[in-house]
Amino acid sequence: MSPLASPPGPGRAAARQEARSAGCAAAHPLRPGRRTMTHDGLRRTFLLSVPEGKGPHPVLLDLHGLGSSAAREAAYSRLAEEGSRRGYVVATPQAAEGRMGWTLPGTAGPDDAGFLAALLDRLGDGLCADRRRAFAAGMSYGGAMSAALVCALDGRLAGVAAVGGISVALPCERPRPTTLLAFHGTADRAVPYRGGHPFPDATGTLRALADLVVLPPVERAVDDWARAFGCSGRATARPAAGVRLRTWKACPSGAALRLYTLDGGGHTWPGAAGTSGPDATTIILDAFDRAPSR
Repeated sequence: MSPLASPPGPGRAAARQEARSAGCAAAHPLRPGRRTMTHDGLRRTFLLSVPEGKGPHPVLLDLHGLGSSAAREAAYSRLAEEGSRRGYVVATPQAAEGRMGWTLPGTAGPDDAGFLAALLDRLGDGLCADRRRAFAAGMSYGGAMSAALVCALDGRLAGVAAVGGISVALPCERPRPTTLLAFHGTADRAVPYRGGHPFPDATGTLRALADLVVLPPVERAVDDWARAFGCSGRATARPAAGVRLRTWKACPSGAALRLYTLDGGGHTWPGAAGTSGPDATTIILDAFDRAPSR
């Protein structure tokens, strides 16, 4: 410490100590790679990326889309690789065996919100995690599940990001202030930007299921989140060619809301291999770095 610097006050030191999870003292920390755990009688798996350093580290859940997998999500989003470089513990979980995707809160199926909460607990017990800095992001249905966790985990997450899925999960009445980012292409054929039935090109069972669902337009869905958070002062900017950024100037402390609209963009993760547009991975991690701690 510089001789001119003042030592941290007791309040700041106590806050740092409170943020440290039990895993900071773990004799046998969790090792990176493919890990398993049991929740609600079901054996669940997740891929784990652990950063260097002692921590405490922020924790990020990366959720795959419908019909995808943890391995494909990790490769596609690059959050495990890039997040761990920034000091994040990144867990990329797999939906329950025999399921194409996640069970949104209030729908039939495994208690995935409970599983993801238990996964955060497991990471906190097995690694030196910052309990005030937990995040979730995902693609498509995984993005919808990430947004749903704002309400389902009742403020446990400091930030979430939904890529191609924000209109699938509606906000609850009074969500806790959270940093929320959404990315969506206007030419998305799986989750239409202007709303309507998802997966219009599907056939068979998926077509029958999709016909039962009518999604709101993406901009309306994000406006609903703004109202739920209590944000006002909507503004639109053009940060790059083909990109529209919708923000809100006034949100309650701890809340921030952004919608990145990709003109002509499809059902993709912007910046991933073979896609165009801004690098969603970098934007998400930059926003999570700046998000207020819980």
